[in-house]
Amino acid sequence: MRLDKYLKISRIIKRRTVANEACDAGRVKVNGKPVRASYDVKVGDIIEVEFGSRVIKVEVLDINEYAKKDDAALMYRIIE
Repeated sequence: MRLDKYLKISRIIKRRTVANEACDAGRVKVNGKPVRASYDVKVGDIIEVEFGSRVIKVEVLDINEYAKKDDAALMYRIIE
């Protein structure tokens, strides 16, 4: 699954266009490297997202094309 779509479905970022812009600006890293929105997310990847001065670091636990609001939080685990 594409990174921008994963960020939206897992509800880490609310809109896919915002997730796309964050990737283009270099504010999203996977396994320590800045990546594009088209990056293919795999289980076990560590995603870091910069929200201003705050950084959220999550580990991908599950990839699900369609997730309900309650199931979205089960797709990742917050590390820091």
